[in-house]
Amino acid sequence: MTEIKLRKGEPVDKALRRLKKKLDKEGTMRKVRSHRHYEKPSEKKRRKAARARTRAAYLQ
Repeated sequence: MTEIKLRKGEPVDKALRRLKKKLDKEGTMRKVRSHRHYEKPSEKKRRKAARARTRAAYLQ
């Protein structure tokens, strides 16, 4: 579980920003969003292939 320590005199909104950045860096929110709905294996394969095509086109 991801956690941050609130620094002395630190506003809560700054601490929340640090937490959000940490979650984004770890990919936690992306993982949670991907698990919200079931994705069929064929859809997963199609999405991965499309991503690979995009990457290959970008690298050329």
